[in-house]
Amino acid sequence: MARTSAGRSSLSRAVDLLDAFDSNSVFLTATEIAQRTGSPVSTTHRLLGELTSLGLLERAPDRTYRLGARIWEWSARSPGAAGLRAAALPHLQKVHHAVRQHAQIGILSGRDVLFIERLSAPDAVVNYSVIGQRLPALASSSGLVQLAWLPDREQEAALAAGLKQFTSMTVTDPAQIRRRLAEIRRTGHVVNDGFLHTAARGIAVPLRGHQDDLLGALSVIVPNDAAPALPYVTLLQTAAAAITRDYATLTSGRRA
Repeated sequence: MARTSAGRSSLSRAVDLLDAFDSNSVFLTATEIAQRTGSPVSTTHRLLGELTSLGLLERAPDRTYRLGARIWEWSARSPGAAGLRAAALPHLQKVHHAVRQHAQIGILSGRDVLFIERLSAPDAVVNYSVIGQRLPALASSSGLVQLAWLPDREQEAALAAGLKQFTSMTVTDPAQIRRRLAEIRRTGHVVNDGFLHTAARGIAVPLRGHQDDLLGALSVIVPNDAAPALPYVTLLQTAAAAITRDYATLTSGRRA
């Protein structure tokens, strides 16, 4: 594969360009993309042209760029995330109907949790998760409930990377986080009171495959009030068991 003068492959630089887009910046100019990625403007223009011709980016009349439809086509073909979403959606809808706040599915991606589905109500409490976007796993209920089942070395790697203090209630001390992960593994759920926003509470349970492999997390974001967490936990665990069953049926049919 061709490499640039800086020793990085063209593919690596192209991925950097695609990563420049986020939920707050869905339209970017070539100059903005170059600034975000640190790539020379000439290299940026060349790669933007190639990515646009391949359908991975689209160029608007005002000369801004956005992610192209081909990326969404690839995403829809992903057997892991797409299969999990298909199996989970009917049960996610039931959870959402019961809580009338936010109900969502997240999967681990590196040290982050990537949200692949979210259902919300118009008057629901604040929620920072966005479909197709990431949050730090150590700060998110969806992330913590998955990290708890990872090997110790992977937990330690996540802890070594550190965690931003989002609110006064965010737990950032490694020793405290280790104790929380052990407790989450023992109880099978997590309750985050005000970790990302003081007004919001995240409650999550793991989603497991039929061989007990970790698939993702099912969570709700509800007001951070005095309401007991147990009814939410029971609701999520019931839905998670149904998702495990339906995912096994769905994937066994595909393998056949």
